[in-house]
Amino acid sequence: MNPLAKQLNSIIEKGNPKLIEMLSNIGKNLFFPKGILTQSAEAKEKAHKLNATAGIATEQGKIMHFSSIMGAIAGIRSRESLTYAPSFGIPALRKTWQKSLVEKNPSLANRKISLPVVTCGITHAISIFADIWIDPGDVVILPDMMWGNYNMILNVRKEANITTYPIFSKNGEYNLAAFEKKVKEEALKHDKIIVLLNFPHNPSGYTVSKEEGDRTVKILTDVAKEGTNIIAACDDSYFGLFYEKETMKESFFARLCNQHPRLLAIKLDGATKENYVWGLRVGFITCGCKIESDSGPVYDALEKKTAGCVRGSISNASHLSQSIILRSMQDKTYPIEKKEKYEILRKRAKRLKEVLSDSKYNEAWDVYPFNSGYFMCIRLKTINAEALRIHLLEKYGVGLISIGEQNLRIAFSCLEESDIPELFDIILQGSKELKRKASLR
Repeated sequence: MNPLAKQLNSIIEKGNPKLIEMLSNIGKNLFFPKGILTQSAEAKEKAHKLNATAGIATEQGKIMHFSSIMGAIAGIRSRESLTYAPSFGIPALRKTWQKSLVEKNPSLANRKISLPVVTCGITHAISIFADIWIDPGDVVILPDMMWGNYNMILNVRKEANITTYPIFSKNGEYNLAAFEKKVKEEALKHDKIIVLLNFPHNPSGYTVSKEEGDRTVKILTDVAKEGTNIIAACDDSYFGLFYEKETMKESFFARLCNQHPRLLAIKLDGATKENYVWGLRVGFITCGCKIESDSGPVYDALEKKTAGCVRGSISNASHLSQSIILRSMQDKTYPIEKKEKYEILRKRAKRLKEVLSDSKYNEAWDVYPFNSGYFMCIRLKTINAEALRIHLLEKYGVGLISIGEQNLRIAFSCLEESDIPELFDIILQGSKELKRKASLR
């Protein structure tokens, strides 16, 4: 093991020995190298005469560039767009995002958390998280309806065992009892379990109520108190897009990060969906845990391991993308713009509920609970979801996502309010056509 990794492990163990137990083998061995990156950083600060360290090109004291490139980047200097960003991310963006976390999650106001490390989107954040905290054979608890890429990242790449619980009960309500049963079952079999909490949920668009949130926090805290190490990975990709009063408005990260030394909360989020910049690929990883001593050195060590993992995979996220996000968040119009776009999506969700309340759809499908995010799902009663998806695409030019044999996912994020009634009438018509066709066989 590299001496730098040993040093970081010693700091983490001193602050909270349970965190060392939770780290994967890769996580234990990770460190942030002191080679070219450190020497270049020192030179950037002190080499006032000549700096021949960084692997970039300069010309006449400026960053070398094509005018055709800079012409496409209005108002952002080459040193803020074309150069390498730190593997940790731009310091100003990290601080700005951390500040925004506290603003969006008031429970964090008096709690110590790490400074977010920048990733290349939230998918990359999940992959980095998996590298640091998951070993082959570790168990990851997820709902039965889930984002498909979890399987690729956690099961295929990391060889973790994904175990699921039914997210909704037979009467169509959030199945907290099944979640509790699954967590306690796995805790009896394993010293460490990973629980992935994805709210607003993809694909259903559901976020737990305040009461369900309180009960979830208690379940995980109680299991941690009984001696199981729990990593709660909070995939907050669609955070903030909560459309109903009773919905829990804070991330589980804020609720869990200071509960117990055996309970580690990790927030996986980003500007990707929250700020509608999907292709800019800017995500973040933030850690929070109950640490009795000074938390600063522990979080610093975890940040170095995280940045080391970024360095060892993609080196760093796009400097240009980070600069764009930072400028946007610092702009005085930022809160106005966020509220404006939020209202558009909230009104679409409201319109969906109005349309789907029509009894004419009752024979064709049930509607899963939804109150947030980009998506909602329907459960077909008599027609195969994939068959209907293909039929709607080929006959009506309507694109939807089929999930399993019964479920269709609708991304209302890309529907105008005026399109919503027509869409569901087409789905109903297509369902009737396939049902009629099947009866003639």
